[in-house]
Amino acid sequence: MRPAEIGHLLKLELLLDQRQKHAMGGMLLYVASAVYVCYLAVRHIEEASVWNALFWLILLFAAFNTLARSFQREDTGRQLYLYTLTHPRSLVLARTLYNALSMTAVSLLTLGAYTLFIGSDGLDDARWPAFSGIVVLGGIGFAAVLTLIGAIAARAGSGTGLMAVLGFPLVLPLLLSVMRASQLALQGLGLETSGRYLVWLLAIDAITVALSAVLYPYLWRD
Repeated sequence: MRPAEIGHLLKLELLLDQRQKHAMGGMLLYVASAVYVCYLAVRHIEEASVWNALFWLILLFAAFNTLARSFQREDTGRQLYLYTLTHPRSLVLARTLYNALSMTAVSLLTLGAYTLFIGSDGLDDARWPAFSGIVVLGGIGFAAVLTLIGAIAARAGSGTGLMAVLGFPLVLPLLLSVMRASQLALQGLGLETSGRYLVWLLAIDAITVALSAVLYPYLWRD
């Protein structure tokens, strides 16, 4: 791993996003539209389990919408150019880190918009700092898993279709863990109860990043 190279690649990702502001605007529009449609449909939710499930469904599709373009915006020429300049492990780690930062922002933005529109009726016992931390960890987990799936889909030449097919089964264990941990936080329970789910969540994140670092150089050679 080369920290300086990863730093330069992070700057490259930021510059590419600044040049493609329509992509970020589309993502923000998706979050706002999804939350507003849910508001029109249900107005207020008093059942904590329903509130939690609907939030994670919105965030899951926001993650697919945000991360699908990670490896899809490069043509063959740019891929060859990066191949001559960087180590593949540095590239995939830089994109995983950048996607994790992006998903942290998207997760907190979604939480803020969702709470503003839907409200928090019936969640008086909720531990919001713990819930916010779980949301951030869940967003980072989505970024780690979907970055790896996006790399596989891009090298297979199948675009976002293969990413959707492979992504959901691999995201499902992560989704179930964060939903359970966040449900306990909304019920006011502490880390002594939800701690095992957080450990499982951190383990999934770490294993996925390690697999990306190990497997992507083999994909890169093809």
